[in-house]
Amino acid sequence: MESIYTYFETIPPAHRSLILVSGIALFWILEYIIPLFQLKYKKIKHAGVNIFFTLTTILVNFPLAFLLLKTSDWTIANNFGVLQWLPTMPLWVKILIGVMLLDFLAAWLAHWVEHKIKLLWGFHIIHHTDHQVDTTTANRHHPGESVVRFVFTCFGTFIVGAPVAIIMIYQALSVIFSQFNHANISLPKKLDNALSWVIVSPDMHKVHHHYKLPYTDSNYGNIFSLWDRLFGTFLKLSNEDIVYGVDTYFNEKENSNIGLLMKIPFKSYKSPEEVEIKSPSQL
Repeated sequence: MESIYTYFETIPPAHRSLILVSGIALFWILEYIIPLFQLKYKKIKHAGVNIFFTLTTILVNFPLAFLLLKTSDWTIANNFGVLQWLPTMPLWVKILIGVMLLDFLAAWLAHWVEHKIKLLWGFHIIHHTDHQVDTTTANRHHPGESVVRFVFTCFGTFIVGAPVAIIMIYQALSVIFSQFNHANISLPKKLDNALSWVIVSPDMHKVHHHYKLPYTDSNYGNIFSLWDRLFGTFLKLSNEDIVYGVDTYFNEKENSNIGLLMKIPFKSYKSPEEVEIKSPSQL
């Protein structure tokens, strides 16, 4: 455990990129072997849009990374944050607590807030406009949302008092789990249900991508399913009833246009109540 911790303290950017690429490659292959849905789309073309947003996320996070490191350094130097106030404990326990708290503050809470504040929803909705959810959807985030997520990660680091190694471990796990729970893969139902008691399973997260409320506002988790169960935002929906997309933006062709997607946050707000709810057969 010590060697893993030390490795993540100084993990090279190239290795972090390798984790991202390897995750996409692994789940991309599994999507061909054990697909959940036989999605009728051009996989490469679809991936192009989502990879564009992956690159914008990297471009946003790279120049801001020093702020995250400064936040972490400050908490350590000033003995501030949950991990700094806890008594001495085994390293693996410290890592687990740190990752769980960062998952709550930097992922679950950020996601929940984006669904509740109109301005932030305008940026986050781009993630929900994907009509063909697969592993590349995990990285489909407007640059504005990438900034919001970064702010919450800094906030989480500040509250947790997280050392750099724990931040890097969390971010690596966050990338992998996001790709896993967005992947268009079919696990045995009993296995998926069992996993969903601890982590966010593929079937659990697919419910979040159903096109209308209340399912859109459920299952916000990324790594641990605990938060949704604890705060009453956990919902189930059979795979056969899931229709991807979002009720305020139906047009799949427009939702595959990068230029139009980039402009969505700056358009007038559309609430679900203002849009005619169509049945899945009409979408």
